[in-house]
This record gives sequence, C-alpha cells and structure tokens, in this order.
Amino acid sequence: MKFSTKIAITLTAAFCATSALAEKFVGYGAIEGWNVYVDTEQKTCMIETKDDFDNVVQMGMTKEPGVAYVGVFTKAETKIRKGQKEAVAILIGENLYVGEVTGMRGNITKGYSGGIVKTDDPEVFDNIAKAHTMTVFPETSYSFFVDLTGTYKAIELGRKCIAEQAGS
Repeated sequence: MKFSTKIAITLTAAFCATSALAEKFVGYGAIEGWNVYVDTEQKTCMIETKDDFDNVVQMGMTKEPGVAYVGVFTKAETKIRKGQKEAVAILIGENLYVGEVTGMRGNITKGYSGGIVKTDDPEVFDNIAKAHTMTVFPETSYSFFVDLTGTYKAIELGRKCIAEQAGS
C-alpha cells in the first residue's frame, strides 16, 4: 500500500473545456485517445481522456516537487458533501492503494464530481501505464472502473511535455 505517503483525494476538477481554464491549459498533443495539456500556471503537464460514459481521467504533476496526481471525474451521483471525509481504495493491476476523500464543491465543471489522488510514489504511474483498468472503491456502496487504454504512450508524451516545461 504505497500510496499512503502523500495521498489525498479532493473533490474538485479543472476541465480544459471551460473557457476560464482555456488560458491555464494549452494543448500540447494527443495520442491513443488521450490529450496532453501544458498547465501554464504550474509549469507542468497533464494528460486527460474521456470515456464513452463521459467519465474523465486526468493525470499530471503538481507544483510540489515529486508529487503527482490521478483524477477521476464522473457525472454519476457521488453523494459526497463539502468537508465530508471517507476512505477510498484504488486497485491498479495487482497493486492496492488507499487514501481519503474530502468533499468539496465549487471549481467543478457543471455536472461532474470526483477526486484527485496525490502521490509521491513514482511506481504508481508505471503501474497505470501497464494496467488495462483501474478500479476505484470509495467507502460508499459503489465502485467503478476506469479504462486505462493508451496510458503508456500518453504518460510518455506527458513526461516529454514536463521535461520541456522544466527546461523553459
């Protein structure tokens, strides 16, 4: 359970489709169903995809050195309220990671809710790149699957993008 070193799930989202965020996220490229964006405020990059059910997955680096995040957002009802905390487990391949959800409202694209998992464990992204699905188990009575098709090449393009931002 390697995630526990720096893990937090926060209900918030910043989708690139909104006009207010258009300046914050600039398109860098696309590969195998994933879009790569430059985060102009944090001088890093994010990869993002949307599945057939309008679920959105985002991955990127924070401005904290060595800390990355995985975000999953859905239009499904999550019933998490502002300030509410609950445990969550994420299964990636054979690796189980645990953390905590803290509910927030605001700064979420209309109709979406979800969470961001922060980690300082570099193996998480290697595991995501190799896995085909990610299963998320909130403390509530539901779980959901995230299709990870194409993540290997998307993560590689995201790493190239991050390296270019660090050099500029």
